[in-house]
Amino acid sequence: MARQSYHHGDLKSVILAQAAALVAERGADGISLRELARVAGVSHAAPAHHFTDRRGLFTALATEGFTLLAAALSGARPEFAHAARAYVQFALDHPGHYTVMFDKMLYDATDPALRAAEVAAAAELTSGVATLTDPNAQADPEGAALAAWSLVHGFTLLTLNGAVADAEPVDTAERIARILFSG
Repeated sequence: MARQSYHHGDLKSVILAQAAALVAERGADGISLRELARVAGVSHAAPAHHFTDRRGLFTALATEGFTLLAAALSGARPEFAHAARAYVQFALDHPGHYTVMFDKMLYDATDPALRAAEVAAAAELTSGVATLTDPNAQADPEGAALAAWSLVHGFTLLTLNGAVADAEPVDTAERIARILFSG
């Protein structure tokens, strides 16, 4: 990443964007606040002002990710197959966020803002599941929600990890959602 001078008042957003990009590029293990400060062109203490430490950084990144996922799912209404598409597209568009969101060892899972963002994203996915006409899904909405999330999350991880070579993963997500949940 090229070093850029910091000349605006939104350092938190700049650092989160750079952290997401670096996580997507090489994983979370090697990311430090000091490196993010260097890349952002600010003092090494500046990121700590916003995040305290790596755990704080990843908590903020996961919170932002769940918030973005909730918005993507909200815009994908009304049916679950649309939510499946939106879920996979979100992960493809935000792989750094996605990586951190589902690695609870990286962040503070008790953070209230994070919990609220997770609940919002889960509610959006569940609202898509509620549109299923499958009698089994209607009889067991919690089981249907878990099955639906397992489907999209598992397919997304397979895609991001290169285990599934698919030229159109978003279309495939919709197709498999329809196959498994068409009643």
